[in-house]
Amino acid sequence: MSISEKPVAPGENPAEEQRRWPILQHPRILFAYLVFLLTAALFLFGVSAALVTFTWRDLATFAALVVCAAVCVEAIRRLGMPGVPAGFARDLLGAWWFPAVLLLPPVYSLLIPIPVFILLQFRARRALVHRRVFNGTSIALSGFLTSVVWHAVQGGGIEAGLSGVPDAHESLATGTGVLVAVLCCAGFTILNTFIVVVAARTSNGPGQPLRPMWDREAFTVDAVELCVGVTVAILAHLSLFLLVIAVPPVLLLQRSLLYQQLQMAVRTDPKTGLLNAPTWEQEASVEIARAHSSRGRAAVLIIDIDHFKRVNDNHGHLFGDQVLLGVATTIAQQLRQSDLLGRFGGEEFVVLLPGSDTTEAWQAAERLRSQVGSMEIAVDEVPVSITISIGVAVIGDHGNDLVELLTAADLALYRAKETGRNRVCLPAGGTGVGGGVGGRIPGPRGGEIPGRTASADPGDPTEIP
Repeated sequence: MSISEKPVAPGENPAEEQRRWPILQHPRILFAYLVFLLTAALFLFGVSAALVTFTWRDLATFAALVVCAAVCVEAIRRLGMPGVPAGFARDLLGAWWFPAVLLLPPVYSLLIPIPVFILLQFRARRALVHRRVFNGTSIALSGFLTSVVWHAVQGGGIEAGLSGVPDAHESLATGTGVLVAVLCCAGFTILNTFIVVVAARTSNGPGQPLRPMWDREAFTVDAVELCVGVTVAILAHLSLFLLVIAVPPVLLLQRSLLYQQLQMAVRTDPKTGLLNAPTWEQEASVEIARAHSSRGRAAVLIIDIDHFKRVNDNHGHLFGDQVLLGVATTIAQQLRQSDLLGRFGGEEFVVLLPGSDTTEAWQAAERLRSQVGSMEIAVDEVPVSITISIGVAVIGDHGNDLVELLTAADLALYRAKETGRNRVCLPAGGTGVGGGVGGRIPGPRGGEIPGRTASADPGDPTEIP
């Protein structure tokens, strides 16, 4: 698990980008967090280096693992990652972190990420330096603490854990030792993930929800990485020459992982992680056809971020990307597992709500509008308010296939924007509601529905669905 490494965009000047110090554009607490982690890593290196006795065997093992990792980095570069958006790329470098944790004193776990991440930066894929430093520090600290626990269990004390127990890897020849090794490496993965989650939380701010950072795909990759890493450690324990036969399977697994990532990239919008427009349309068409044939219900929402161009013009496109991600995450967390969410292009999102009638679709859209409106996104500690307008169309009432529903929802969205934005609208004959100024909508018995305002369209009926 690592924080998304945004590559340097084509045409950008990397030197100019570095002079801007992008880390300073993030919240100060994130900068302080990175400094704290880096200071902790340096302090632990000083303590453990003073306690450890460097041996030629350990140095040879360390060098062999670095060479194997370098071969994998070079393979990543040669394969290339066209079309794989930042944040989706994953690797199997844990196959070399875990052997360092289990075979070498803890100080080596602090050292091995340094050459590997330098190679990644200059040979595989350029990324912002502070993100590389963070990811390397996270791996180093997770590996160090895991190695301390492993050696403490083998040697029976914290001092033994810090200095490393000679021949601690001998226990890898026993079933109990392998089980302990697997548990320790699982702890490494959990700790590394926790460090990344804390960084993502501080980066987004307390008011912004997070995308899930451990889905089924990530869990599968981490489990494979753990198994491969422990297996490589056992082979290296038997003989360093066996690493030669360990590298090709790792490279093959890396290639297959890249194939899965490319498949995901074809289906996914790179900025938000949502389904892209063609994939969403394909899956939504199937669901709507099923609902139409069975006389079921389904609704389509088209969501537009209000005045998004103004956001980009006033605060820059990088902040605009944060707004897109924040809105996408907020919407996703308010939907059911069966709902289908995608990015339609620009600042527009689309949602399919299977089984929803007009009232349920309206309520869902209003909930999304309210939640996005309460998001907290700041530029230089100055809060920026974000609102959305939503057009709603329901199968049977406004159309019988995806094209008809999208057309109706788009017309409803246009009405929402024309009548003040920050509101939900149905197609002609429906009603609007939102934060704009307007007359109260009478309730079923002549009362008013609190907080709801009528659309400016005089042809609207007087009651919401």
